[in-house]
Amino acid sequence: MKIIANHPCTKCNNPAVVFQPYSGMYLCKEHLIDDVTRKVKRDIRKYNLSPGTVAVALSGGKDSSALLHLLHKIFAPSRKIRIIAITINEGISGYREKTIENASNLASDLEIPHTIVSFKDAFGRTLDDLMSESDRPPCSVCGALRKNLLNRTAKQLGASHLAIGHNLDDEAQTILINHLRGDIRRLVRLSHARVQPDLVPRIKPLRHVPESEVVAYAGAVGLSVCPKACPYMDEAYRFGVRIFLREFEDLHPGTRHGIVRGFDRMVGALGDAYPSASLVPCRVCGEPCTDGLCQACKMLDRD
Repeated sequence: MKIIANHPCTKCNNPAVVFQPYSGMYLCKEHLIDDVTRKVKRDIRKYNLSPGTVAVALSGGKDSSALLHLLHKIFAPSRKIRIIAITINEGISGYREKTIENASNLASDLEIPHTIVSFKDAFGRTLDDLMSESDRPPCSVCGALRKNLLNRTAKQLGASHLAIGHNLDDEAQTILINHLRGDIRRLVRLSHARVQPDLVPRIKPLRHVPESEVVAYAGAVGLSVCPKACPYMDEAYRFGVRIFLREFEDLHPGTRHGIVRGFDRMVGALGDAYPSASLVPCRVCGEPCTDGLCQACKMLDRD
């Protein structure tokens, strides 16, 4: 873990490992862990979770691994919320093997039930197979199939909620992208406010934790994460927004928080003007969708 040179923790005299420009605080390892845990607990309270099962979408990367570790720490003492983990094996040769190994090891260490499901078993083809025969953007194909399979598996396992490891950077980028594209309906859907039949409600406990602090938390608690990026990651539009936000955040600390805070304040009014469409079962796979054929089946050319 990186030590911030010559800076003690704002809350004690131990060496700082993180500086928060948006708060002006330097935090040592222990106070970083406390701060991240506090933010996650605060977000969890907003969901008013009833006793039940929360499935964590566990990729084996930094965000989902940190999320599983945090939820286990928060809920294990009460036993009112049962935590399980779901890992999707998309079938990305030379990359997915290591992250799945990390996911399996973490779930085993925490004694959390862990289910691994694959594109190959569910759809008959791996992502590598699909990309060899399609010119569609890989992230669009993967995203649609992952969403379908995560929801289907969470339902089969009796999950009351599905926890996703989207951090503050992810959330701010997605909000800004939908603003720039003028896609208000998709923007409203980010809130996941409306509970729909057969769609397991999603929660995002990391949405107020910056990516850099998720990385620092993972290091502080000794999580093993794969630093290698997905070989299909090539979303030029999102990458441009990511760079812009990072540079703007450096100049104006708190920008990401402001974007998310502004979205939370206006989403209610937007929801009144752009109500969520009622979902119907996909005529091919039965998963909920808006127009009779879900995005996963469209990507697979099923009809």
